[in-house]
Amino acid sequence: MSERKVAIVAGGGQSLGETLCYRLADEGYDIVVADLNGEHAESVARTVEEQHRQKALAVAVNFIHENEVIEMVGKATEAFGRIDLLVYVAGVAKSRKITDFGLEDWNLTVDVNLTGYFLCAREVSRVMIGQGGGNIIQINSKSGKVGSKHNSAYSASKFGGVGLTQSLALDLAEHNIRVNSIMPGNLLNSPMFQSLIPQYAQKLGIKPEEVEQVYTDKVPLKRGCTYDDIANAVIFYASDKASYMTGQSINVTGGQVMH
Repeated sequence: MSERKVAIVAGGGQSLGETLCYRLADEGYDIVVADLNGEHAESVARTVEEQHRQKALAVAVNFIHENEVIEMVGKATEAFGRIDLLVYVAGVAKSRKITDFGLEDWNLTVDVNLTGYFLCAREVSRVMIGQGGGNIIQINSKSGKVGSKHNSAYSASKFGGVGLTQSLALDLAEHNIRVNSIMPGNLLNSPMFQSLIPQYAQKLGIKPEEVEQVYTDKVPLKRGCTYDDIANAVIFYASDKASYMTGQSINVTGGQVMH
């Protein structure tokens, strides 16, 4: 019998992270559902076990607190004995023109989107080195490739994530650990995008109900990015089919960003 695979989904308690938990469970992974909201994590973990027939562990964790990340990884290894995949999904976005951008919002955005990724990758890599290999995937954004108006902190943190991914890939290649970033386009149905619609309407000088169409029209394939679009890329880059790929920032943007 082949050894079980284990994935930590950091930010797995809702929206995209929740979908990734289920899709990875369907691929045969036992799942560590790690989320700031412990109740959400528990709910997703129950669904993984009851509907997707894989083992699951829920962990409440604030990814910007070093001690909590260390504890999370300890619980994961205690429960499952190994970690084959880390998917870092956790993220926040605050939309303001630079002249009105508060330092508190800047710090929170950079802490969650970049420092949290660093802490999780550091702790997980220690386990993966000991077991002889693994995979780390950051869910980044097309805003990590091109600047984003009124999204300075978000874009800066995501550009930083690309540099961190490349550096981790170089650090960890000798240990058979691959590190890649997935760069989604606009997730129009996601809670994050929906929460930003009022600010985007103001930025564009249009009505809130017109925002989604404007962002759809920017995409050559004329639709928004979906959770399954991203999950498909994650599953591929975690698989042996992508065994020669590391340090990459892979666009899933419907052609909106091509570099």
